[in-house]
Amino acid sequence: MSKHRKRHEDLRSYRWYGVNDLRSFGHRSRTKQMGYAEEEYAGRPVIGILNTWSEMNPCHTHFRERAEQVKRGVWQAGGFPVEMPALSLGEPFMKPSTMLYRNLLAMDAEELLRANPIDGAVLLGGCDKTTPALLMGAISMDLPTIFVPAGPMLRGSWRGETLGSGSDVWKYWAELRAGNIEEEDWKEIEDGIARSPGHCMTMGTASTMTSVVEAMGLSLSGAASIPAPDSNHPRMASASGRRIVEMVWEDLKPSDILTAGSFDNGILTALALGGSTNSLVHLVAMAGRTPVRLALDRFDSLSRQVPVLANVRPSGAYLMEDFYYAGGLRGLLTRLREHLDLEAMTVSGQPLGQALEGAGVYNDDVIRPLDNPLFPEGGLALLRGNLAPDGAVIKHSAADPALLQHKGPAVVFKDYNDMAARIDSPDLEVMADSVIILCNAGPLGGPGMPEWGMLPIPQKLLQQGVRDMVRISDARMSGTSYGTCVLHVAPESHVGGPLALVQDGDIVELDVPGRRLEVHVSAEELDRRRQAWKQPSPTYPRGYGAMYSRHVTQADKGCDFDYLHSGASIPEPEIH
Repeated sequence: MSKHRKRHEDLRSYRWYGVNDLRSFGHRSRTKQMGYAEEEYAGRPVIGILNTWSEMNPCHTHFRERAEQVKRGVWQAGGFPVEMPALSLGEPFMKPSTMLYRNLLAMDAEELLRANPIDGAVLLGGCDKTTPALLMGAISMDLPTIFVPAGPMLRGSWRGETLGSGSDVWKYWAELRAGNIEEEDWKEIEDGIARSPGHCMTMGTASTMTSVVEAMGLSLSGAASIPAPDSNHPRMASASGRRIVEMVWEDLKPSDILTAGSFDNGILTALALGGSTNSLVHLVAMAGRTPVRLALDRFDSLSRQVPVLANVRPSGAYLMEDFYYAGGLRGLLTRLREHLDLEAMTVSGQPLGQALEGAGVYNDDVIRPLDNPLFPEGGLALLRGNLAPDGAVIKHSAADPALLQHKGPAVVFKDYNDMAARIDSPDLEVMADSVIILCNAGPLGGPGMPEWGMLPIPQKLLQQGVRDMVRISDARMSGTSYGTCVLHVAPESHVGGPLALVQDGDIVELDVPGRRLEVHVSAEELDRRRQAWKQPSPTYPRGYGAMYSRHVTQADKGCDFDYLHSGASIPEPEIH
C-alpha cells in the first residue's frame, strides 16, 4: 500500500474520545459505564460490527457467535470492537418482499457508521438483500470495510435424495400439484430441506451475492464458499476482525477497491456461477454509490465472453457444500483468470491475482474447466424489444433450451391475486405453447418487486407433463428458481410500461439468442391501448412505503432511491 500509515490522532474516533473537552468527557465516561477501562479503547481503532442477527432471519441464527469471533480478532489486533444491531431482512418471512426494505437497511448502515465514533466496519450479512444493502450503505460512508458472509447451510436430504433449498421446493411443489407425490411426502421434504444455520445452499441470490462481493475484493479470499457450520467459518470471522484493524491503519476504503475492473470481476463471477438474476439489480445499485457507471448492457457483453463453470443448482446438479470441497470460489476464479482484472485491489491489501495464489480445483465436474463448461455462455442474458424498452433479464442457463426461441399467445394476469385465483382453474384458456404474463409485480406494482417471477405452471398442464413454459413479468425471481422466466421487464406495468398493454391472445416472441422480447402488435394499436390505460392508485398513503414509492428507481437503474446515488458527500457530524 502506498498510503502513509495513520496515527491514532488521525482516527475518526479521536474526535469523540481524544479531545480534552466536555463532550469527550461524556463519551469516555459513558464508555466506562459499560465496563470498559481506558486502556481498552484509548488510541485504538473503533470497529463497528454491524450485525443483522434476528430470530426472524434463519439464515443468520449463528451471527451472535460470529460477532463474538469477529470481536476476538479485533481485540487480538489492537482494536476496540463495538457490536451494533442493524435491520435484519429475513428473506423467508418479510412481506411483501425484502426488496422493499433493502434501501432502508442501506440507509441504516450508512447512518449507523456516520453518526457514531466508528473507524472501520465489519458487516455481517448473507441473506439475499442483506449483502447489497449493507455494502450500499458502507460504500456511501466510505470507511474501511470488510464483509463477513453468513455461509451456505448444509445440504438437505429426503429418502436418499439430496435436497437443495428453493430449487427442490419448486420442483416438488409442482409434483404435489400434479398428483405425483402425497402430502406425507411433502411434509417429509419440509422436515429435511433446511438442516443448519446459513443461507440457501443452491446458487441462489445469497451465494451469488456473497461470491460476487468476494470477487470484487470486499471479503477475505475464500470467505464466501465456507459452509456456515464448518469450523473454518468462525476462523474466517476472527481473521476478518484482525484484518479490519489493519485496514483502518492503512486507510484502505471501498473507494480504493471498487473500480470498473472490480465490478467487471463481480459480473463475470455471477455469470460463470450461473448466478441469480437479482445480481443485476444489486450490482447496478452498488455501482450507483460509486463513480462507476454500470449499464445493463455490460452484463450482456460479458455474458458472451464467459461460460457457466459452476455445476450448481438450479443451473446444474450440485450444491454449495460440494462447490466448497471442489475448491470453492477461489478455484473457480483461477479458471477465469484470463478474463479477470487481476490488479484489482482487495481487502487483504493485495491485488486479486496475488490473493488467489495457491488456489485450485479438485473436482472438474463441480467446477468445470473452460473447455468443458456447463453452459456455453454466461448464465444471464439481457433482452430488449417493444415489450421491454429498458431491458429484461433471463437466466437462460436454467431454462428449457427448446423454449429459448418461442412464439405463443399471451395469457395475462393483471396482478398476483388474479393469477392465484385463476391459474389452476380448469376453464383457464391456456396451452403448453402459451406465454404467461404477470403484471403489477415490479418495484411499485408489487410493491417492492417481489420474487413472483417463477410463475406456476397451470395445474391442468402439470397433469399433462408440462414442466416449463415461457413466463414474463416485471417481478424478480429467487436465485434458487429455474425455468424459462423473463424478469425485471422495464419500465414496469404499474407506471404504464408496455407489459401493461398486452392482452390475452397477443402473440409474444422470445428470442434469447437474438436478445429480443416482442409483442406482435402494431405501434398504433399499442398507442391506442396506452391512451386508454389508467394509472393504478398508490399502495402506501404514508410512512416508509410512501417514501419508497416516491423515490425508488426502476429495475434497470437498480431500484435504489434516487437521492441516495446522487449529490455531494455528506459532511462529518459536528461534535458539540
